[in-house]
Amino acid sequence: MIIAYSHCIAHGFDLRQGLDQQYRAVNSGHWPLVRYNPMVKVKGGNPFMLDSPRPRLQLKDYVYRELRYKMLVQADPAEAERLLDLAQQNVNQRWSTYEEMATRSAADFASDARE
Repeated sequence: MIIAYSHCIAHGFDLRQGLDQQYRAVNSGHWPLVRYNPMVKVKGGNPFMLDSPRPRLQLKDYVYRELRYKMLVQADPAEAERLLDLAQQNVNQRWSTYEEMATRSAADFASDARE
């Protein structure tokens, strides 16, 4: 299964800048690149692979380039700031969890449910 970010015109930025925005999504930690391969566990390895580098951008440097996020700032700046702070905390926590998962042994992961 592949879950992917796909920009569209409704995001409110020049679609010629789509790859730049995808870069920001990954490098802000909002859209980390991960893989999970249960067959690696069968061979004794860690099935969870974290392919993204540590976040190098603040979340705001990604989200506020899109109209859907900018609209909230215009409608309710205080609420936008509160929600952005919560979202940044979520990115930080998720990233810590993923880093920890990337160091686990195979035994720390559930068995393959397909068997």
